[in-house]
Amino acid sequence: MNKKIKVIIILSIITGLLIFNITNKKENAIKETTEQINNTNILTMMLETEAGTGSYEEITQSEWPQDGYVFNESLSRCENGGTLSWDDDAKKVIMKSNSSDKCYVYFDIYVEPTIGQKICNNNGANSLACYVANSIYTEDGANGLYYHDGVGTYTNASQEAGDNSYRYSGANPNNYVCFGSDAAACPNDNLYRIIGLFDDDKDETYNVKLIKYDYTTSEMLGTDGRDYAGTYSSQTSYYKGNMNASNIAAYRWNYDTSVSNRGSSNWTTSELNKINLNTNYINYLSNINIKWANMVSPTTWHLGGMDDMVYTAKEFYEGERNNAGYGSNPITYTDEIGLMYPSDYGYAASPENWMTHLIDYDNSLNRNNNWMYMGLFEWTITTRSSSSYAMFYVGVNGSLDVNIASSGNAARPVFYLDSNVSITGGTGTSSDPYRLSVN
Repeated sequence: MNKKIKVIIILSIITGLLIFNITNKKENAIKETTEQINNTNILTMMLETEAGTGSYEEITQSEWPQDGYVFNESLSRCENGGTLSWDDDAKKVIMKSNSSDKCYVYFDIYVEPTIGQKICNNNGANSLACYVANSIYTEDGANGLYYHDGVGTYTNASQEAGDNSYRYSGANPNNYVCFGSDAAACPNDNLYRIIGLFDDDKDETYNVKLIKYDYTTSEMLGTDGRDYAGTYSSQTSYYKGNMNASNIAAYRWNYDTSVSNRGSSNWTTSELNKINLNTNYINYLSNINIKWANMVSPTTWHLGGMDDMVYTAKEFYEGERNNAGYGSNPITYTDEIGLMYPSDYGYAASPENWMTHLIDYDNSLNRNNNWMYMGLFEWTITTRSSSSYAMFYVGVNGSLDVNIASSGNAARPVFYLDSNVSITGGTGTSSDPYRLSVN
């Protein structure tokens, strides 16, 4: 166990400003200004014998603690109103007092916080991200949650994304969220599921990534724009949701015929993207209550393409971020609403599947162990890099395949919550989903 060391300096000061230089030896630690200082030799250094016990032993040493220690502002204090602060640039304690005073200065041994503790520090103790990382995640696989740091010891841990994300995997983890409703019983239209926690910009502030549990209607995404394709009319025998299939809307990925009569693989010109998702759906959330739209955080979507379906989740993850798309198509795009990545879908399956090519996610074992599978033809955001008009979709049997941009498939909005979104209740089940507010 790492020890926490607290250093106590006891001084009597008559008046004024005093600066303690903690980087020098004890006999040189007090730098006198013009003030009178009495009893400068009254100094006791106490080391805590074990972190968190409150038990100390007195020691003598010629130098103050250097690397690996941190000033404890909450414990450091003066008895008669003086204030203490730490000047990190000069590596000194600054004390301000207008009267005779006795002060106590504490230093703790620095212990590197866990990634979960960092999330709580950066996102807030009440944030949904903090709750998932510290209360739900205890070890890889517990509660269906895996930490993708690339060093796990479970089956196929070598196939983790390696991006320090937290991702839900398996048949039916408790990752449900009620979004867009404060009703006591969350309506089906307002059920979403947590894909995971992601720190895409590497600033140690994590965003929770959601996908709509069930599919969308034209009331949510609208009928305007060239990419609306009418009512979903393909096979529904595998459908797992609760909607009346006749209410599910279908959308083309990008019916830009200036590129091809089959459409375009450029997501930045897709009206499904610009009109249906990032205008109509945002307006739909705003019309319910503006607070829901304000919870959605703009993000950079990765548009790297892949040349085929015969890749694993990890290979798709790397290709989505590092490969080029078709021709001169942009490889990133910033906006609020997107679609799932093939890697999102691949990693939603149990780890036993992670060595399987996504085209082979087409049997009952694979799809039944994948909570993201919903049983209709459904778009992803990722394109086939060798084609100006083809992109990947999830088939009704659970496999990943390619289709042309002018085809009409179902779609589920995917987005990241703002980092300050907090959890107010719920257990994450479909009948008791997590409830949200803004810190």
